[in-house]
Amino acid sequence: MRRKAIDDLMCAGNDKPKTLGLFDLTIMGVGAIIGTGILVLTGIVAATDAGPGVVFSFLIAALASALIGLCYSELTTTIPSSGSAYVYSWITMGEQIAFFSGWTLLGVYITTTATVANGWTGYVASFLREIGINLPHSLTQSPFTGGLVNLPAVLIVLLITLLLTRGMSESKVVNNVLVLVKIGIIILFVIVGAFSVKSSNWKPFLPYGVKGIFTGASTVFFSFLGFDALATSAEDCKHVQKNLPIAIIASLTISTVLYIIVSLVMTGDVQYNLLNVPEAMSFVLITIKHPIVAQIVSAGAILGILAVILAFIYASSNIAMSMSRGGFLPPIFSKLNSKTQTPNRSLWLIGITTAVCAGFLDIKNLATFANVGSLCIFFIISLAVLLLRKQHPELKRSFKVPFGVVIPILSALVCLLLLFNLPASAWIKYIGWLAIGLVLYFAYSKSHVIY
Repeated sequence: MRRKAIDDLMCAGNDKPKTLGLFDLTIMGVGAIIGTGILVLTGIVAATDAGPGVVFSFLIAALASALIGLCYSELTTTIPSSGSAYVYSWITMGEQIAFFSGWTLLGVYITTTATVANGWTGYVASFLREIGINLPHSLTQSPFTGGLVNLPAVLIVLLITLLLTRGMSESKVVNNVLVLVKIGIIILFVIVGAFSVKSSNWKPFLPYGVKGIFTGASTVFFSFLGFDALATSAEDCKHVQKNLPIAIIASLTISTVLYIIVSLVMTGDVQYNLLNVPEAMSFVLITIKHPIVAQIVSAGAILGILAVILAFIYASSNIAMSMSRGGFLPPIFSKLNSKTQTPNRSLWLIGITTAVCAGFLDIKNLATFANVGSLCIFFIISLAVLLLRKQHPELKRSFKVPFGVVIPILSALVCLLLLFNLPASAWIKYIGWLAIGLVLYFAYSKSHVIY
């Protein structure tokens, strides 16, 4: 339970170039948040959990994320390090909690990225099928779903990893363009779909009752994981104490508004029980007789989802780099490339691992543990705010969560409430991931930790 000296972690990463401004950070957050959630989960959760009341599910998840986002803002501006919860828990709670926080984040990011890459393959295959090109089933499905390898998912993960190794200056330009394209197709969907909304499709508004709303909120919380990626970008930020809190809150606000509007249009255009399809936006447009717009949206989705993959590979490589600095992973993963100043070995470690998962595993089921892992991390973040205030009251806090201890405590309670609404199968998978980490901790990390 030894805690890390705060000065050691404050000094790490000071030599990295600061390349991300407020616009870049906000776009990265929005790009990560409105990926698979708005393109896939909105329709599925409406059909299976909440009906048109999915709007309330997103609001609850967004409010929970806002509370957590405020806690993140205080911690990232007080301790500007790329380690996120891994660093904050090491300073406040000790070595073992730090390791499992970092290990959990790696698992969440890798499975989330692999799941998104699988969804990207689905959009690509669907788009090509509409223009008469059929990809072989054996090369678009994993061995667990009747194929050989999900080759498009493997290739896109490796290509984005290669892009990130070229440096954040080039990567951020590509990311910004991809996110703006994604926002553009969402606005296009809303404008076209708004003219076909029928209020009768919103009745009943809560077909699954209040319980369905909370079940839906626990599920769509997956959609808001992207803002956590911003916390890992502290070492690359310009004016981190000012820009990072604004970017976290701005990206959450923009994304929530988009989720609510898309949910209302989607369930207003088509009966909620018909929306249990992965390409919900395209499905709705085809149903209301706009096939050309559906093709445009599909093409935009193919580009837009790439921004999610980029954001999560970037975030997970920063976690691996920070864990390597602390001795939990071998030291080669914290070395920066002399030309690009990027942690290329960490990037390739994450990129190759993610590519293997995306190509060969039934990642759609495995990824259900991402919600458990992320909510556990957010619970730790909420506690870390309270502990850091007590342990290090002398630290300069450019941003401080208002209303004293109320918001951190509310944030922790909301995380517990959402955790209790997740299925046992998700917990079993998460515990299995922790068991693998336990082996790594005792086999390597425990004897190599740096103090």
